[in-house]
Amino acid sequence: METTKNKPLASPKEDTLVGNGMSKREARKIRMQSMNKSEIAYMRRKRVFDAVWPFFRFFILFGLCFVILYPLIYMISCAFRDSADMSDPTVMWIPRHLTLNVIKETADVMDIWNTLKTTLLLNVGCSLVQVASCALAGYGFARFKFKGKGILFGIVVMMILVPPQIISIPQYMLFRHFGIGSLTVNLINTKLCMYLPAAMGNGIRAGLMIFIFRQFFKGLPKELEDAAYLDGCGPLRTFVQVMIPNASSSFLTVFLFSIVWYWNDYYVSSTFFTKNQTIALMLKNLSTLLSQQLFNNADVSPREQIVWMEAGCLIAILPILVMYTFLQKYFTEGIERSGLVG
Repeated sequence: METTKNKPLASPKEDTLVGNGMSKREARKIRMQSMNKSEIAYMRRKRVFDAVWPFFRFFILFGLCFVILYPLIYMISCAFRDSADMSDPTVMWIPRHLTLNVIKETADVMDIWNTLKTTLLLNVGCSLVQVASCALAGYGFARFKFKGKGILFGIVVMMILVPPQIISIPQYMLFRHFGIGSLTVNLINTKLCMYLPAAMGNGIRAGLMIFIFRQFFKGLPKELEDAAYLDGCGPLRTFVQVMIPNASSSFLTVFLFSIVWYWNDYYVSSTFFTKNQTIALMLKNLSTLLSQQLFNNADVSPREQIVWMEAGCLIAILPILVMYTFLQKYFTEGIERSGLVG
């Protein structure tokens, strides 16, 4: 009985039976008796590492999350505070004067409803057209053999690598004098200068989207198409009735990518539009718009303007954040199945 009383208590994990009625501690003692000094030292270091690593991993993840979320937290904090709080050294994260006036004033300056309508017409429309054209191109690269396939796919890779600034001037000249000979029209400031590249598989980041579709369609079994061909389907009908239903996750992934890139684009839009206003263009010119419409060209310090600038950023990203919140599961699944990870 005395021996039992003086025996140190083991933790529940140590008392877990691992076989032959022995606990983990007893099994480890027996195993360590047959080890040399270097092996025993390694086992001790491993136990210390297993005990410390969860805490170390927590601090790493916490630090990364803070670095990533810091701009968003600061944006939200500034968007709902009065401009006077920016000059108050005691205000860090929580506003002293909580207000919605900054959000309302910024939305009025950006003409948010008309701007949102224009952005959605360009964004959703071009994204749908681009998904269809890139899906056809990706399916062709994945399933068909034809002359010049390697060269054409190399051009697709170049579309990923070459920035849009390289071809912006030739594209502008093409749309400025669109046509042949004297039969030319000016497409600048029309939505066609955004829809036509999307329909031809040359929209914003179209090369990456073709690559995603190619990787996904290559992963689908060939027997699906063989069965469709035996039933009398042609290549196009097979693509529409067989391949598209099996590639729904990749379509959603590419559609989300396209929406985000068209939503955030201001370079291509500012190249082809001087009158058409989108969310990105309004945000790019927000400082000038605030000075003209809200401040009446008065001298307002840049520090005080931060609250309106951050409010504009919050208004611009809010629809994308809401969309991603509801579609995150399908977006992640599409990324994994497309072959871009792992």
